[in-house]
Amino acid sequence: MTRPSDTKLVLRDCTADDIAEVHAIYAEAVRTGTASFELEPPSLEEMGARWQAVRDGGYPYLVALSGGAVAGYAYAAAYRARPAYRGAAEDSVYVHEDYRGLGVGRALMAELITRCEAAGLRQLIAVIGDSDNHGSIALHRASGFADAGVLRSVGWKHGRWLDTVMMQLPLGPGDTTPFDA
Repeated sequence: MTRPSDTKLVLRDCTADDIAEVHAIYAEAVRTGTASFELEPPSLEEMGARWQAVRDGGYPYLVALSGGAVAGYAYAAAYRARPAYRGAAEDSVYVHEDYRGLGVGRALMAELITRCEAAGLRQLIAVIGDSDNHGSIALHRASGFADAGVLRSVGWKHGRWLDTVMMQLPLGPGDTTPFDA
């Protein structure tokens, strides 16, 4: 397998042709990890519908390619559905297990933040599954996110209770000016 250290990492918008590889990355994360509180991986069709919903909402959905393969993906989506939340988005970043620790997540996060700021969003929210998800917490801190709180023991997966770690990053002027979107 070609790894990011062997070839240049290319970031671009996710396309329908990428969904099978995105699905494989997410399915592995659902089956073996605690970043997602889903218990069963969604179908390929469901992943395609989720991708389309993010695009239809006007949010960024990115892939990182290494040697033509999807090494990871990231997207932002509405934080909550009610209109008052329209300036806030929630981020998601998933990296293929063979590419973890090689800068793929950082590259995706940096581009995602840039895209969210360009879209006029004011807050980016991280809802991180599991207090033991040290990689995701470190990625968010390195990207400028601040701790916003921990919801203790709100999920049950893999035979144990899991926390949700909340982090937040102001974008652009953040909350220093009115929001007119």
